[in-house]
Amino acid sequence: MARIAGVNIPTNKRVIIALTYIHGIGPKSAKDIADKLGIDQARRVQDLTDQEVLQIRETIDSDFIVEGDLRRDTAMNIKRLMDLACYRGLRHRKGLPVRGQRTHTNARTRKGKAKPIAGKKK
Repeated sequence: MARIAGVNIPTNKRVIIALTYIHGIGPKSAKDIADKLGIDQARRVQDLTDQEVLQIRETIDSDFIVEGDLRRDTAMNIKRLMDLACYRGLRHRKGLPVRGQRTHTNARTRKGKAKPIAGKKK
């Protein structure tokens, strides 16, 4: 089992699919890493040599912000917006959608389960 950036990546999947299990690496970044190192996209993680796994690990460490560092950066950016008390920060603080979506209906992912309001019967 290969361990890259603190994540155990699945061994029976293709390399570019397995790399997307790392937070901060999507399909495009995974493809770029494989192309840079000359690894065939059809190869499986279990077929990689230790040297290739080491090269992948070094490439990710040098070129990408992943896992804990990325989560910390994101949290700090949100905290900065909240401290500034700008519009987006206030939306984060209230737990409402930040990017202009409607909230009269929908927005249940951000607002949580609908709460019944007493006295609304006709």
